[in-house]
Amino acid sequence: MPGTTFDHKRMANELKTIAAMIAIYCEDLHESARGELCPDCRRLYDYAEKRLALCPFQQKKPTCGNCSVHCYKKDMRDRIKAVMRYAGPRMSYRHPVMALRHLLDSRRRQPAGEKPRDTSL
Repeated sequence: MPGTTFDHKRMANELKTIAAMIAIYCEDLHESARGELCPDCRRLYDYAEKRLALCPFQQKKPTCGNCSVHCYKKDMRDRIKAVMRYAGPRMSYRHPVMALRHLLDSRRRQPAGEKPRDTSL
């Protein structure tokens, strides 16, 4: 899934993880072909990619569950939670390295005392 490129490996890995989770969800529940996303999942991926690009913490970003900034709109946050609930357990056998990296990253906390950078334009 082409799109945003990140200067930091941490952010690029985060995008790959989100893409893999959405792909698992879409392939299994929407019966899309491998490597293809249905229109709804494609919109969710595009939204997640945009929000990740605007993340105020960038390479110091914790996982979304550990972040104090909720940058997803409520409806999109509910959708990505459903994707993560479904795909999370399946990541360990479909993408074991990514799953381990995400597990380790989930131990990362928001930098203490650091305020997020302003992303409003």
